[in-house]
Amino acid sequence: MQRRTFINKSSSAALALALAPNFFIQEETEYSILELMGKQDIELYGKDINLRKEAHDAFLEMKKAAYKDGIDLKIVSSFRSYDRQEAIFERKFLKYTDDDGMDPIDAINKIIEYSTIPGTSRHHWGTDIDVVDGYRKVDGDVLVPHKYEGDGPYVDFKNWMDENSETYGFFLVYTNEPKRRGFKYEPWHYSYAPLSIPMLEQFRSKNIASILIREDFYGAENFTMGFLKSYIQNNILDINRNLL
Repeated sequence: MQRRTFINKSSSAALALALAPNFFIQEETEYSILELMGKQDIELYGKDINLRKEAHDAFLEMKKAAYKDGIDLKIVSSFRSYDRQEAIFERKFLKYTDDDGMDPIDAINKIIEYSTIPGTSRHHWGTDIDVVDGYRKVDGDVLVPHKYEGDGPYVDFKNWMDENSETYGFFLVYTNEPKRRGFKYEPWHYSYAPLSIPMLEQFRSKNIASILIREDFYGAENFTMGFLKSYIQNNILDINRNLL
């Protein structure tokens, strides 16, 4: 059976490779389009973790290491089904259009600042997490960038992740690079690269735009092929280069 070796360019992950040469080696697996779009049940592991086995095990190792440094890695969101993503998208679309009176196209563009179109979320794969420091008691929404900067409550968490997460295979997805397009900066969203890289490769090989144009949920009737192709290029593929 052919095997694929993921080689990370960062120094921290390079150290991990040197210490554990099989860490980033994964057997090639075929993923169905239904699985990649979150429309198929997958086996998930861990109470309040809900990740594929390899990602689950790596997260627990990272969590143990963080504990030693006074950080409690707490997952806010991990696996998310197509139906769940559809509910999020429709709720926002109806709020922006019905309650706020926004034009449908403007509403969709507002949604995709942070939320994905159903069927395109990395959370469908069981490899990605939104994570915070559970030791910090924070009022209101915890997934806002300013709480990870300056004197925000999650600065220590962010610094720890910057220094250590790649050693365990977890990479920030939507970075703060000025020229990056698509989804806005998310300092809480990490992806388990040894699994998510091959999954993204297979996802991008599918004709996703032609599938999405036929989907039936609130707002989808406003999609055009041009919009969807731009969305895929900017939002799905313009991410941390180490995850491509």
